[in-house]
Amino acid sequence: MKPAIAFALFLSVLQGQTVRATGSVTVIQQVKGKPADHANAVVSLKPVGGPHGSETAAAKARFQMIQRHKRFEPHLLAIPAGAMVEFPNLDPFFHNVFSMFDGNRFDLGLYESGKSHAVAFSKPGVNYIFCNIHPEMSAIIVVLDTPYYGVSDHSGEFTIPGVPAGNYFVSVWHERAKPEHPEEFPRTTVISEANPALGQIRLIDSGQLSLPHKNKYGHDYDSPAPPVIYK
Repeated sequence: MKPAIAFALFLSVLQGQTVRATGSVTVIQQVKGKPADHANAVVSLKPVGGPHGSETAAAKARFQMIQRHKRFEPHLLAIPAGAMVEFPNLDPFFHNVFSMFDGNRFDLGLYESGKSHAVAFSKPGVNYIFCNIHPEMSAIIVVLDTPYYGVSDHSGEFTIPGVPAGNYFVSVWHERAKPEHPEEFPRTTVISEANPALGQIRLIDSGQLSLPHKNKYGHDYDSPAPPVIYK
């Protein structure tokens, strides 16, 4: 067998040895009567002993965070370090997207409907995204130093596809909740075809949805003008 063919077969075998890791997140509400929502927990797996080769390809991925109806969609986006995020403006008015957090500082300036700008997020961390015109607009981009991660849905379920079998550190992040036992994270686990499950992760909801923020100049936002009443 030719070396090139043998190498291709070897790669195909390696690529077949990946696991779809699964698990669930439970966000424990401290306010009684509040509807349960277990979404937007970011669970990541970082290889023990160093990265795998697929991280380079993952870092070249492109993502989108849309501006529409004076909101960012999605509210939370998880990406690998080095990835690019597009910020298209689908509203019929101007926006000015900016962030001042975790080393990935940027200011896209004013741009109109139908336009888009992109930002490369090179440094792992949590980035809070705002609009300098509309104070009600906020979002979060979680930049991870691993390509192996998943985000929980409203029922708390998450999947992490394409994980090579091996030893990993498990970490979890949530906008308003912390692990029930913070000292347990990051914890180690072994992922294999025989053991793809990460089990249940329990978080305690602090009840705080978002932090007050200033505009890009560090000042308070202007108060909205009162509505004009015609007689």
